[in-house]
Amino acid sequence: MVRRVLLVALVSIALCPLQVLAQTSVGGRWEGSIKIAGRELGIVVIFTGEGRTLGATVDVPQQGASGLPLLNVRVEGTRAHFELPTGPTVASFDGEVKADVMSGTFEQGPAKGTFEIRRTGAAPPPEPPPPYKQEEVKIQAGAVSLAGTLTIPPAGGPHPVVVLITGSGPQNRDEELFGFKPFKVIADHLTRAGIAVLRCDDRGVGGSTGNTAHATSADFAEDVLAEVQFLKARPDIDKTHIGLLGHSEGGLIAPMAAVKSTDVAFIVLVSGPALTGEKIMLAQAELIAKAEQIPDEQIRANADLQRQMFASVRSGTGWEAVTEAGEKLAAAALARLPEAQRKAIGDPQAASRQQIAAQVAFARTPWFRYFLDYDPTPTLAKVKVPVLAIFGEKDLQVPAAANRQAMEEVFARSGHKEHRIAVLPGANHLYQLANTGSASEYAKLKKEFVPGFLDLLASWIGQHSGLRTSR
Repeated sequence: MVRRVLLVALVSIALCPLQVLAQTSVGGRWEGSIKIAGRELGIVVIFTGEGRTLGATVDVPQQGASGLPLLNVRVEGTRAHFELPTGPTVASFDGEVKADVMSGTFEQGPAKGTFEIRRTGAAPPPEPPPPYKQEEVKIQAGAVSLAGTLTIPPAGGPHPVVVLITGSGPQNRDEELFGFKPFKVIADHLTRAGIAVLRCDDRGVGGSTGNTAHATSADFAEDVLAEVQFLKARPDIDKTHIGLLGHSEGGLIAPMAAVKSTDVAFIVLVSGPALTGEKIMLAQAELIAKAEQIPDEQIRANADLQRQMFASVRSGTGWEAVTEAGEKLAAAALARLPEAQRKAIGDPQAASRQQIAAQVAFARTPWFRYFLDYDPTPTLAKVKVPVLAIFGEKDLQVPAAANRQAMEEVFARSGHKEHRIAVLPGANHLYQLANTGSASEYAKLKKEFVPGFLDLLASWIGQHSGLRTSR
């Protein structure tokens, strides 16, 4: 669960993939604004690619947000459409292109307005090809087909390989958020260091089939095992050095796969939880709220609502009471927003209903029910392969202190010897150099890892995959 800066307000959402479809090109930089409820908000939209590869990102300078990936980007004739996920609602743009001007309507939940942007520059040049091979692959995992990219060092072989496992929510193979592509950066760094890397779109994202909402962490572990089997069959891969690297929920999944397969040689857990889902969600909600300077009374009320929702998840009853309590709490939170934001939201009652309805719907998914009570420690106790566990000092989503302690305790009880646990100073959940660590900072921070993160990955993996590296 992460937070994303909105065009109108700030609410919590899950990560969303980039999906694109278009027939003509509008490539380049477009600048303009949204006008809504008497307020004008500047935006910059950058379109890249053509045809089916058309994509776009948006910057909202007044909110410090940049590189937010847009969904469902379409330009058909003179009509244009694109969307920005904003939590329980979607900010939707429908416009018409006339020469170098695009204008039309904007909607976000009950709030409606207009937008106009003008082309101000050419599209950025494509990235130069990397000094290694990139292969698009398809992997069958039961009834699901997973699409991914395998990057392979240019010389020698067979090569050790690492499978990257994304965190919660539907994510693409780059684990992209706010224009930051953590998995693409990791894959590039490791491949240049002589380690092949496989990264795949989640179920239902990009080129993969299936649906993340209908699956659980255990299902995703089976996807990882299918990826391992795929790699074993390749002559350019060292079958004795196949490792897994999981971020956030991926740090739950990697041990699950490792204890089921003798083909996994090592695992790297990046913000891997060592507490139950319930404890993780309660802790992250409180820490993020405090970082956002939410009043203590509201923090306590939020925690009470969370526990009430968890009880309904387990019993299957009481959802009407959860919805009623949630709408009241959401309305109270909206009432505390600045006047300009309240006006932009429009009907606060409708917005409150939408917000809690989305949260209830998410809580009733198979994924949430599984994650809520899953305890990672019994599985961690069964892990026999070498482990590198990394935590971010300012990570508020998987807090370092409590999860590190729990992981150290389970390894001590199980007698696991070959592990290293590191806490990186200043790092948030995405391993950016953070101020408070709050998710609302993600879009504002540099799209790069804290110093030492990539070198730690490359040196430890190199040592455990038969490579000699000075990194």
